[in-house]
Amino acid sequence: MAEMTWKEIVLVVGVVVACYWNSLFCGFVFDDVSAILDNKDLRPSTPLMNLFRNDFWGTPMTEERSHKSYRPLTVLTFRINYVFSELSAKSYHLLNLVLHAVVCLIFLQVCRLFLDQKSSLVAALLFAVHPIHTEAVTGVVGRAELLSSIFLLAAFLSYTKSKGLDNSIVWTPIALTVILVAVATLCKEQGITVIGICCVYEVFVVQGFTLPHLWDTVLRILRGKDGLPYSLLQTLLKLIVLMFSTLLLVIVRVQVIQSQLPVFTRFDNPAAVSQTPARQLTFNYLLPVNAWLLLNPSELCCDWTMGTIPLVESLLDMRNLVTIAFYSVLGLMVHHGVRYSVDSSKTVIMALSLIVLPFIPASNLFFPVGFVIAERVLYVPSMGFCILVAHGWRKTTKSRNLKKLSWIGMAILLATHAVKTVNRNWDWESEYTLFMSALKVNKNNAKLWNNVGHALENQNNYERALKYFLQATRVQPDDIGAHMNVGRTYKNLNQTKEAEDAYMIAKSLMPQIIPGKKYATRVAPNHLNVYINLANLIRANESRLEEADQLYRQAISMRPDFKQAYISRGELLLKMKKPLEARDAYLRALELDRTNADLWYNLAIVNIEMKEPSEALKNFNQALELNTKHKLALFNSALLMQESGDARLRPEAKQRFLIYVEQDPDDANGYFNLGMLAMDDNKNEEAERWMKKAIKMQLGFRSALFNLALLYSQTGRELDALPVLNELLVHYPEHVKGLILKGDILMNHKKDTKGAKECFERILQMDPNNVQGKHNLCVVYFEERDLLKAERCLVETLALAPHEEYIHRHLSIVRGKIAALSAGGQQVSLADGAPSPAVEGKKAPLEKGKINKNAQKTSPAKKPSESEEQSKKLLEESQPDKRTKTKSTKEMKEIEKKRAAALKRLEEIERILSGD
Repeated sequence: MAEMTWKEIVLVVGVVVACYWNSLFCGFVFDDVSAILDNKDLRPSTPLMNLFRNDFWGTPMTEERSHKSYRPLTVLTFRINYVFSELSAKSYHLLNLVLHAVVCLIFLQVCRLFLDQKSSLVAALLFAVHPIHTEAVTGVVGRAELLSSIFLLAAFLSYTKSKGLDNSIVWTPIALTVILVAVATLCKEQGITVIGICCVYEVFVVQGFTLPHLWDTVLRILRGKDGLPYSLLQTLLKLIVLMFSTLLLVIVRVQVIQSQLPVFTRFDNPAAVSQTPARQLTFNYLLPVNAWLLLNPSELCCDWTMGTIPLVESLLDMRNLVTIAFYSVLGLMVHHGVRYSVDSSKTVIMALSLIVLPFIPASNLFFPVGFVIAERVLYVPSMGFCILVAHGWRKTTKSRNLKKLSWIGMAILLATHAVKTVNRNWDWESEYTLFMSALKVNKNNAKLWNNVGHALENQNNYERALKYFLQATRVQPDDIGAHMNVGRTYKNLNQTKEAEDAYMIAKSLMPQIIPGKKYATRVAPNHLNVYINLANLIRANESRLEEADQLYRQAISMRPDFKQAYISRGELLLKMKKPLEARDAYLRALELDRTNADLWYNLAIVNIEMKEPSEALKNFNQALELNTKHKLALFNSALLMQESGDARLRPEAKQRFLIYVEQDPDDANGYFNLGMLAMDDNKNEEAERWMKKAIKMQLGFRSALFNLALLYSQTGRELDALPVLNELLVHYPEHVKGLILKGDILMNHKKDTKGAKECFERILQMDPNNVQGKHNLCVVYFEERDLLKAERCLVETLALAPHEEYIHRHLSIVRGKIAALSAGGQQVSLADGAPSPAVEGKKAPLEKGKINKNAQKTSPAKKPSESEEQSKKLLEESQPDKRTKTKSTKEMKEIEKKRAAALKRLEEIERILSGD
């Protein structure tokens, strides 16, 4: 076997780069969303062992909804990508391109075993440019094929070295082969099929057996005429080792999937649930369809499920002729490969083994899979196809008449395939371009119409998305998911009646419960979301909360491990003021998934509702242990620490707020609460800086504006507070506390009684019963030397608050003043130059943030269902400037300090009013 030259390496790698350079500009599309964007196993915060407990999509293998695709080593490479570039798609595509180049080079080395140098290079170049590979190379999830192929080919090359120069068995390469097979299988399941390829190689290439020779040998042994030849004994020994290792791998694999096959529906693979003979006829017809894609990859499609290929339901269907023709050609090639011992036969039989054996797991012939056709599973079978083409090309080049034509034909084939591959890569640029390209090939697949709708929905183009979803329901009227999509889109368009009708249609299409048969095995788990979506829709109506709860309970009864149903029901129970039942729902969900940070966060929100701050903080911390960057847990736990009044917790609260603003630098609430913490620590300059930052991030931020003004007022910078208050009142002209503070400053520091009077009168226009505003207006009248009006004002104020002692005292003082002036025959007004009284000094308390009760998404899916979107909100969003219902110890101390200050100010007023 000739070694590769550096020129061949440069040529092959250069061709790969030329064909796939534009894949670097593609994003995460189709299955990439579930495998990359929604897969928590990629995050460094997820324990590494989870990769070996979960399937390819991040779902625990023990769960019934698991896809059972066990590829931990492939997920590990995704995780490595994430460490270096997080979710930058370019790095993922770059690694796929590199891996494809590596596969091409190893494949070139394999070809040298059966082809000459030129033919091997032609086979490797054809493999490098073949358009069928775009799904495996440009689609990030296709990395499973790339990695598995590398170790599959490496295992085969290792096995080729198991024969010594003296025809003895060399065990080291065989042991290495077994290890590489195991690694290949951990990248993708089809890696195990290389054992079969090694067996074919051993029998027909190494030992040089033909079928007639093998049959004759067996007959002679059975008749007792000959013993077992030594070469045959060696072959049997090696095959036994290979088969035993295969059996061990299969046993381990069965244990991993808990002896359960994944649940697929008739929408994924219609033929799998069809009756005889439609099932057998259709599955056999799919073989020539796959072969045609290798021969003529002109019309490629990312999704061949549902109605893409109509079922072959009758023996009279003309497509059966295609199946017969395919098997006839395949039979002729197999006959040629196993009957003769010439090099050509060995090449053909090895090419066929590369085509057939790796394809068997995806063929549907022995067990159903979740697709009809998948182009990426043709990645390894195309190797055998390329060897056959190169072998045929070598035969034609030996003919003088066809030599030049063969070279021209091969050059055209490579060029056209390369151009097709480059163009096909652009289809994978975005989900919209990918699914629109698929619709050009196949308009009978409702899933494609749905996916175009999803792409438009992600762009908030709901009107256009609705058209595609409705078309999906027309193409496949019994598609539950399509009707769910229609309902969700109507909801986004605020057409709740139409949304409910669509959900009801989807609900009516659900399979009915059959006594004695497990319901979960007959329905796709995501279809149960119809109950969640419908409940989420109708619970907006307060009178239908019980009806919504009934739907959640119905979903749980159908699937007791339906985590999302418990989560959504917990939200509803909180809304129904049933925190104990809500807590039970979340605890049940945590039994199903204790590693879900969002569930711990939601449970903490329940603890807050139940006035259990210590438990809430404990659960917030648990969420942060699982996800150190859980934004809402960071924010609300820090706010809880701040509200506790415990100065020892402030440094940790500050640290969490800092991490929060680092993650979400555009959220003004983080800066505002950092300012509040600084105010608590009397770090006025720092507090001012954070408040200004919050106001800059959110124009008209009410709480930040008021508390900045209050900060200025409390630090002797009342005149700096006025412009801030003016800005506050532009945005919120009815802000009572702002009006009181502004009036106080105008009266006591600007001596602007007119402006102060306007502030207090505006308060009374909004709330005639506001005692503080009314009393301060009385003081304004006193300042204006209108004692009679001040008296009437205080009488009215006393009627509003008859138990307030200071109003009684002030009224007595004013009446005494009036009596004294009347007795002296003077006008009932203050003398010029008399000192002005201060307004009543009960300043408004700080406005603080409230717990943000927005929950996060709690379950991934390729396209988020409405139930996932609804689970974002555990309670309705709180205004950040509303005060919490309960007062902490710190707040009580602040109130006492303010009360003492108010009494001091009242004494000052009394002294002024009592003076001559």
